[in-house]
Amino acid sequence: MGIQQMNKLIASILSTCVWIGTALAGPPELSKDPIVVGAIEQLEQDMGDAMVRVDIGRLNQIFADDFSTIGSAGKIITKKELLVDFASFHNRLVSYELGSMDVQVYGDLAFAYGSVCEKTVRDGKDRSGKFVWMDVFEKRDGKWMVVRSTGARVS
Repeated sequence: MGIQQMNKLIASILSTCVWIGTALAGPPELSKDPIVVGAIEQLEQDMGDAMVRVDIGRLNQIFADDFSTIGSAGKIITKKELLVDFASFHNRLVSYELGSMDVQVYGDLAFAYGSVCEKTVRDGKDRSGKFVWMDVFEKRDGKWMVVRSTGARVS
């Protein structure tokens, strides 16, 4: 990872922290509710499965309308752009295996982070590898949705 990519990744993480800080009213209290943690873990699994199946309908349900992330080239990617990219097969997740995952829940916000080994094809080229990631979820109208995401290749 080059210095420019690292700076963009750090900027993304800091943006997320600022967003979180403004979203919380008072000191957060960590919830250890196994039902909520399990629901977030299942959503992570569902998201990967939907990406492999190119199930745009399911991905549309998982990602919030205001979802955004920063791509490896430093460009902000919206939900609409992400779904169009998957639908066009420009970026294809062939298979994946989630590694360890940690979930922390603070009221209506949850943070999931971990690792994944992916077999990925992008623009016809193998881009497979091992990655670390972090997703930020917000509970909206009783439903957990991904609002922010970031990740980096580790090998």
